Amino acid sequence: MTTTSAQALLRLLQLTSPALPVGAYSYSEGLETLVEQGLVTTPTALTYWLEQELVYGLVAIDAAAVGLVHQTATQAAWGLQEGLPTAEPFALLNHQLSALRDSEETRQQSWAMGRALVRMATHLHPHLKPWFNAAGNPCNFAVAFALLAAHWQIEPRQAVLGYLHSWAANLITSAVKLVPLGQTVGQQILLDLYPVLEEACDRALATQSIDGLYLSSWGTSLATMQHEALYTRLFRS
Repeated sequence: MTTTSAQALLRLLQLTSPALPVGAYSYSEGLETLVEQGLVTTPTALTYWLEQELVYGLVAIDAAAVGLVHQTATQAAWGLQEGLPTAEPFALLNHQLSALRDSEETRQQSWAMGRALVRMATHLHPHLKPWFNAAGNPCNFAVAFALLAAHWQIEPRQAVLGYLHSWAANLITSAVKLVPLGQTVGQQILLDLYPVLEEACDRALATQSIDGLYLSSWGTSLATMQHEALYTRLFRS
């Protein structure tokens, strides 16, 4: 399959679109708890939280996984050879991402979004089923995202940037409803976050192994654990 640069861009836009049927809009990843507790109530506080998550949070691990899975799939001559892929690299990364989830809600979010993306991808491309099976079931969203991005011949840097941008845009949209923030303020926060997103992408692509990464976002972890006990909830995490 040969893909032009324009087609690759269009596929990236499709893969990161809010219209992608994976239910990303229904999750706040602990943000709802932080707003309820009065810890994130201003644009400045939201920006700081997003910046910290991009360095120390789960999204940094996921972005590295997107790069590693994409690289592995590309090295396996994706779409050019028939037969089953080697299961071990995909399955190992997938298991690691599941193990690193320290709350039930974040684990279920990653699995549910991954399941939805795999269902869509295999409907569009039935011949990809062996590749998703190689990753294991349940398949985390970051792994499924990377496998489809590799098949669609989206360059690894664009894939990781797209993943990070989609994550940030989703949480800013949640904050617009929760804090609340104006739509224009939300767009300004996203625009100001671009240098941080680029730095996070660079770190992710420089990662050789998930084993060399660490998390330090215990505040967000506690928020996701406490979320299920909130009196009212708009989001699932």
